[in-house]
Formats: sequence, C-alpha cells, structure tokens
Amino acid sequence: MTVRLADVIDVLEAAYPPRFAQSWDSVGLVCGDPAEHIETVTIAVDATAAVLAQVPERGLLLAHHPLLLRGVDTVSADSAKGALIHSMIRTGRALFTAHTNADSASPGVSDALADALGLRVTDVLSPIPTGPALDKWVVFVPSGNPADADAVRSAMFAAGAGQIGDYSQCSWSVGGTGQFLPHDGATPAIGTVGTVERVAEDRIEMIAPASRRTAVLTGLRSAHTYEEPAFDVIALAQTNGDVGLGRIATLAQPEPLSAFVARVRDGLPATSWGVRASGDATAPVSRVAVCGGAGDSLLAEVAAARVQAYVTADLRHHPADEHRRVSDVALIDVAHWASEFPWCGQAAQLLRNHFGASLPVTVSDVRTDPWNVEGSCT
Repeated sequence: MTVRLADVIDVLEAAYPPRFAQSWDSVGLVCGDPAEHIETVTIAVDATAAVLAQVPERGLLLAHHPLLLRGVDTVSADSAKGALIHSMIRTGRALFTAHTNADSASPGVSDALADALGLRVTDVLSPIPTGPALDKWVVFVPSGNPADADAVRSAMFAAGAGQIGDYSQCSWSVGGTGQFLPHDGATPAIGTVGTVERVAEDRIEMIAPASRRTAVLTGLRSAHTYEEPAFDVIALAQTNGDVGLGRIATLAQPEPLSAFVARVRDGLPATSWGVRASGDATAPVSRVAVCGGAGDSLLAEVAAARVQAYVTADLRHHPADEHRRVSDVALIDVAHWASEFPWCGQAAQLLRNHFGASLPVTVSDVRTDPWNVEGSCT
C-alpha cells in the first residue's frame, strides 16, 4: 500500500505548524514530489548517510534537524549534503524537516522529553503568542438617528471588523455625551462654529485584525456623519497558548537531585556525552523545566519559573556559570541528540495513528550524535 506524500505533509504540518518555526529556520519539504506516493516513513533526528541507508526506495525520511540551512548555495553531487539529495531523488525518496516548529508545537519535542523522564507537563517555559494580532476599535456616533450608527457598523463590518471565531457583526454599544468646539474652517454636521456643543452619542466597540486597520478606518470615515469622527484604535495584547519553547513539568513524588539525575540518565539513550549536573545533590526536586535541544538561551526564564532543576542540552561553560552564580536551579546537561530522540517516537505514533497499516513507520536506530568516542581510564 502507498500514501500520497501530500497527505502525509498535511498531517505533519497540522501537528507541527510551519508558522511556529523560528524566523531563521528552514522547515518543510526538502526534496520529493507531493503528488507522488510513498511506501514508508523513517524518522530520525538527523539526515545522515547512515540514516538514509535505512530508508527504502520510495520512502520518506522525516528529520528533525534541517539538512540544508545556513549558507547553502549548492547541492552538487560531489558535496556531502548534495550527494544525499541526489541519492534520494534518484531513488524516489523524499525528505521532510520539522525543526523549531516541532520544538514549539503541543505536543512537541519538549513534551516527548518530559514523557521519557516520567514527568507531567503543566505549562510552557517560554510561550509564544497564538492567534492573530487584533485591534479594538472605539467609535463615537451621534445617537439621534439609529441609522447613523448602523451605517458606521456596516461599513466597519464590511472592512473586516466584528469577526470573533464563527461569529460575525459583533459589536457593543453604550450611550453617553460627547462634547466639541468647532473652530474657523470647520464644517460641523451638528452645531455651529465658535459654540461648544454637547451631543448624545453612542460608543461603539468592535475588534478587527490589525492587518485590516487601513480598510476599517476608510470604512469608518466614509460612513460617519461627522467631518472629524472621534475614534480610538487600541492594539490588543496577544494571549499565550500551550505552545512555545520548553516545558514546565512535575514529578509524581519529590526526589533528591542525585536521584533525578539518575532518572534522566536512565530515561534517555546512552551517549558519549553522558549526563552532567550542577547543583546540591541532596536538594529535593519536584518541579522542573525541560527543553529538548540547545537550551541555554532560556536560562533567564528558567530562573524565574519556580523550578528546582532544568534539563536541556549543549549548556556552555559561561552561561551555566553565570546562571549558577545567581540561581539555585540545578542544571542537568545531556547530549543534544539524546534530548531530541524521544520526539522521533512521538512523530511515529502520530503517523501510525493517522495512517495505520497503510503506511509503515519506523524510527531509525542510528545514533547521529557526533560525539562517538569515549575516553577510558587507565
């Protein structure tokens, strides 16, 4: 049995939306024809020659790390990465990348890491705003003639305002008193030049996408009876959802840092890098932060998260040292590959749940961690 590549991409992009990717990242289809059919999926952290050797012809390789990212200006067959691309194309194999979009998705890379360690996720360490950027519009319309307010509403609705989810033409109104003093050169619709005028007015509120700001203002001005309509445009704060980098999680029972470090070592695949920790070995741990992949950019968030420990990868000497000087949060540093490998199983289960027996899915057993030689004691 086969499945159209485009159908697999739809599932992957629904689970790991490309819009969650960092601006510098490169995610999505690298090679392959979405209209063609694939017979298998192989999942790995990195697209290497050893991993590609496990991918059958007409198979898809789903990789976490981009094969092609910064500074790529050739895929010549005599270059290391170009050779992989040519090999895949010649044998009908496809390559798809889910990187920082999978890091931020829910569930995503850090959720898989927390699950591998037996933790229960409760929050996002560094959430990102979800939903569109919105404005709240406040417009003041004379209330003597209801048709005036209806005309302004209708013009703003037509320009894209007043939409909330599956509801349209949403607005709110309340009465009040407006005041203004027309000066020389004004042509007031109500009142006279040089005289303070007080008018019963309706305050009308509605929201609109920030991207529609010019269109909504044009509609408002064209429908309003005043020469100079009074209005406010308030940019609304975007709310955070359950997506973003890193996770905050809890243990079922508190345990000493030394026991928690052992839990991390036992829960992740073995690497030459191993597991390193910094902190008081006897300190109790019950609430932790985790971030699959390089995580020292989140040390400030970790220090403010009311956690006792932080599990991540690629912690550099100086950021770790600076953190330990000002924070009691223990640091547990693991290999980059090991911290992200649990995501491969998560992605595999996603595809198995959707396609079942029609699309065999396997996780590559190749350890693509570049550190592969351990020193020995004599």
